[in-house]
Amino acid sequence: MDNPEILNSIHVIALLLRPPDTGSLLAEVVKLLHRERPHYHWVGIYLLEGDELVLGPFVGKPSPHDRIPLGKGICGAAASTAQTVIVDDVSADPRYLACSLETRSEIVVPIKRRGQVVGEIDIDSDQPAAFTSQDQDLLEGVADILAAKMGD
Repeated sequence: MDNPEILNSIHVIALLLRPPDTGSLLAEVVKLLHRERPHYHWVGIYLLEGDELVLGPFVGKPSPHDRIPLGKGICGAAASTAQTVIVDDVSADPRYLACSLETRSEIVVPIKRRGQVVGEIDIDSDQPAAFTSQDQDLLEGVADILAAKMGD
């Protein structure tokens, strides 16, 4: 991971601030990721409610996709398979649900609690092939911290 300070900062937020609700924690994490990673142009968290992903806190342009059925789009694919999905060129992926004309690549990382998907971190970049294995490691670590805190 090329910037362990971010993960440490998120861990500090999660452990020390102990927000009164999960929404506050999620909002702080979204802001931190957006601020600290210049190639993260849109950062949001979707929470699983039944068979739909429901948009929670986000930073970036408004999204027309505030609800995404499981299995639809890249977000739905990541939630359905419980696996991180990285798309280097969204224009070449038929699953992509267009949110912004500027978006070129996307990473979606499931948030899993006790092996079950409870939400996901969704990040878009205006740069093609913007996400590396270091981004994946960072975001999977963040997802693990969030999953642990969401159950408190």
